[in-house]
Amino acid sequence: MKIPPLIIGDVKATVPVVQGAMGVRISKAGLAAAVAKEGGIGTVASVCIGPIETSSRAEFAQLNKKTLVEEIRKAKSLSNNGIIAVNIMVALSDYISLVEGSIEGGADIIVSGAGLPLMLPSYTKNSNIKLVPIVSSGRAAKIICEKWIRTYNKLPDAFVVEGILAGGHLGFTFEELENPENHPLEKITIDVINAVKEYENKHNKKIPVIPAGGIFDGKDIAKMIALGAGGVQMATRFVCTHECDADIKFKQAYIDAKEEDITIIKSPVHMPGRVIRNEFVKNVVEGDRIKFECSYRCLKNCIPMEVPYCIAKVLINAANGNLKDGFAFVGQNAHRCTQITSVKELMDELVADTEKHLK
Repeated sequence: MKIPPLIIGDVKATVPVVQGAMGVRISKAGLAAAVAKEGGIGTVASVCIGPIETSSRAEFAQLNKKTLVEEIRKAKSLSNNGIIAVNIMVALSDYISLVEGSIEGGADIIVSGAGLPLMLPSYTKNSNIKLVPIVSSGRAAKIICEKWIRTYNKLPDAFVVEGILAGGHLGFTFEELENPENHPLEKITIDVINAVKEYENKHNKKIPVIPAGGIFDGKDIAKMIALGAGGVQMATRFVCTHECDADIKFKQAYIDAKEEDITIIKSPVHMPGRVIRNEFVKNVVEGDRIKFECSYRCLKNCIPMEVPYCIAKVLINAANGNLKDGFAFVGQNAHRCTQITSVKELMDELVADTEKHLK
């Protein structure tokens, strides 16, 4: 059976694969363009995307916005006007500025999580950009639909459903993460599909549901499509591509990782995060504090004098290949990555494998 397209409003991806956003600076224009060029949806991660290392608070948002606009336009150009999304975390202090930059740069889609994007439509008036919240439950999807339809007379154009096996900061409690078998992605996906169905029927609008977290191959994609998903989001697999914007040492950390190296830590912003264990992780888990000065406050809820280290600086170090002073966020299946390939080869493999398993 031929793989179906992913249709989000008037945007149509011939391959129903959204490349998940990876920050800081792991998925920029290079990776996003390569995925979009192959018929998928490429995503630029907006968090701390600009040269913020020496910026002041006054310059911080301006630098991020300027760089984001440049990255979107570059991705559009390199992909021959393929579909480009931007991921913007609600928790970011420059959230509104990045939304404005996404529109200015010509992005097709805004994907927004790390909090419920309840006010997102108010920042995108007079724009045709598609709005895709990230949720981890049907209840969260319903809250967003109710708020948006009541306040803005608008519904989300799609939902990304992030499961418990995803990488980076996670929308689950530490207790839930200890028992992942109780929260399978299939169950959460069906929960969200059922939650949005009443809004689809009532308002005559198709709202595709896009599961993410632990999806690794065509068999996984076919399973989600069979459940009624419009497509899938994948991030970890795209790290191990030539086009990924991270340093080769970052990619090699994925190749070298064993299953037992993948662990959950408490991030400085008090959220669980899935990472590859290394010496740096071992030290911070044991309570090491790393002195730093922060002049820009990238996260709304971060209090620099109270956290043991700066998560932004640690992730920038990692993206630059300095894993001695940083760590790699990672999905649970990263240990299954065995080689670095091209995005084209990976996309071709995913399509062929999915079609083999579709019934």
